[in-house]
Amino acid sequence: MTIEARLEQLGIQLPEAAAPVASYVPVVVHGGFAHVSGQLPFVDGELVTGRLGDDLDLDAGQAAARACGLMILAQLKGALIPLDKVERIVKLGAFVTSTPDYADQPKVANGASDLMFEVFGEKGRHARAAVGVPALPLGAAVEVDAVIAIAD
Repeated sequence: MTIEARLEQLGIQLPEAAAPVASYVPVVVHGGFAHVSGQLPFVDGELVTGRLGDDLDLDAGQAAARACGLMILAQLKGALIPLDKVERIVKLGAFVTSTPDYADQPKVANGASDLMFEVFGEKGRHARAAVGVPALPLGAAVEVDAVIAIAD
């Protein structure tokens, strides 16, 4: 089954790839790897803002992380990389806007991690970092970046 067919089977429609908000490119391919810049969570076209442990709960955080994962896939497509060329999701980095005492960043990041497994199966299992931060660009609740192995 193609990845496009898998997305359809899962009822997933990818968003439009977001334009960069500063001086960088969304995707750089080098040495067989696609390095995807940090992606922010857009749900129904609106940026998810807020802080875990304050005005957002775990479910909202996981949904935001999943939205970041969807944007990662949209950026690959926007860079004209067919999703069937993904050999492996190598690593995700999740940044979670959270209160100083909030400790569930790994559970929030599961929103993106679980998406990658749903879409790519075993090729979607990856290494990961999940860290809490005091603020993210545009007030975003979560940001996720990725390193993805791409077939020639």
